[in-house]
Amino acid sequence: MRLRSWLATCSSSTCTTTTTTAASAAVPPSPKLLVSDASSFSDVPTSSSTPSSSNSNTSSPSLQSNLSLQTLPSVPSLQSLSPETLAVSYACLTSLRPSLPHSPVTCVAVHQGLLYAASLNEINVYDRATSSHLDTFNGRDSSSSSGSVKAVAFADGKVLTAHQDCKIRVWRMTSNKRCKLLTTLPTVNDRLRRFVLPKNYVSVRRHKKRLWIQHADAVTGLAVNNGLIYSVSWDKTLKIWRASDLRCVESVRAHEDAVNAVAVSADGTVYTGSADKRIRVWAKPEGEKRHALVATLEKHKSAVNALALNDDGSVLFSGSCDRSILVWEREDSANHMAVSGALRGHGRAILCLSNVSDLLLSGSADRTVRIWRRGHEGRYCCLAVLDGHAKPVKSLAGSVTECGDYSDANGVVTVFSGSLDGEAKVWQISVSRPISTPIISSHNFVK
Repeated sequence: MRLRSWLATCSSSTCTTTTTTAASAAVPPSPKLLVSDASSFSDVPTSSSTPSSSNSNTSSPSLQSNLSLQTLPSVPSLQSLSPETLAVSYACLTSLRPSLPHSPVTCVAVHQGLLYAASLNEINVYDRATSSHLDTFNGRDSSSSSGSVKAVAFADGKVLTAHQDCKIRVWRMTSNKRCKLLTTLPTVNDRLRRFVLPKNYVSVRRHKKRLWIQHADAVTGLAVNNGLIYSVSWDKTLKIWRASDLRCVESVRAHEDAVNAVAVSADGTVYTGSADKRIRVWAKPEGEKRHALVATLEKHKSAVNALALNDDGSVLFSGSCDRSILVWEREDSANHMAVSGALRGHGRAILCLSNVSDLLLSGSADRTVRIWRRGHEGRYCCLAVLDGHAKPVKSLAGSVTECGDYSDANGVVTVFSGSLDGEAKVWQISVSRPISTPIISSHNFVK
């Protein structure tokens, strides 16, 4: 067993982090990530290459930001130094390997006690409590031509999956926890209603047209809010579907390049992130039927790969190929976000973000997962660096344990990470406020 402890900077606190790795889920040391690996971490198209750094080859990740890796120097860092302490412990509980050998895990999602892990075109379902395998759907015997699964979401008791083949598939969970295909979006009825009229067609490339309700490239992101399903695609569009009858009600040309991420707040404000380096904010004006562009957020220097909102929608997080996580906060004088600072520390592109309670999870092409926590005055602390994957971390999900209560700085959260190394790992993070003074930072190795 290998035991480490660090003394980390924290928002309004200095975090003492102790990490343990369960013997039943021993994690092999990660190989060095070469500069030549920069182009192999993601299948997301980008409008600029990922910056490389000689410092990204370190084999022991640090909780402290590496100043040589800082990007966007005009954006201030939100990480701070303070004397108060937090104790953080984490362990890798188990590693799950989907049925397809040597296949990357492209997406993980949790819902109602189940973990969904997509590997290429297959989606594997596990019991979250026992990690036992329950089902595999969209496999070789059904829709093997669908291409890799890009996103998984849930609406009205249905499971939604976004695919490389430009389609969204809708599944129904049976009583024995098996997923059965209901339909594919756009539905046959929706297409039949519109295919006759020429005005329903749009040009997707030279000499090729499609119905405006159809995506023309891989569907990369899904979000669900208030009876609506939002999908984004490499075809540069945002489409909105009604969950009740699965009809497409709106299509928006959202960006000038591929759209990689979408997030929706409780009030219906939509955020889209693109390879054009921009985040765009969309809202439906009162009395209008269509969404309108509210703002364009421009601070990233490379493609935007991931977006996440905090619980009340007042803070937006964006991750990019420029290795930075930007924090955007709603201005009192406006109905959109303004950048308040950056979280730095990852050595390569940010590929995924997830918000769980007051924790932000970030996964990167540097093969690590970082856990961030907001404290006083909008400052953030990197509580832990989860190091165990052998390849880039492509997807993250999390859930708070029922007994967890972060209001008093004590709680437990379970983190699920999916990587291009073909593994989905389950981590448990515990945050508490110790009574005694923290121990000086040290590295302990127990055989």
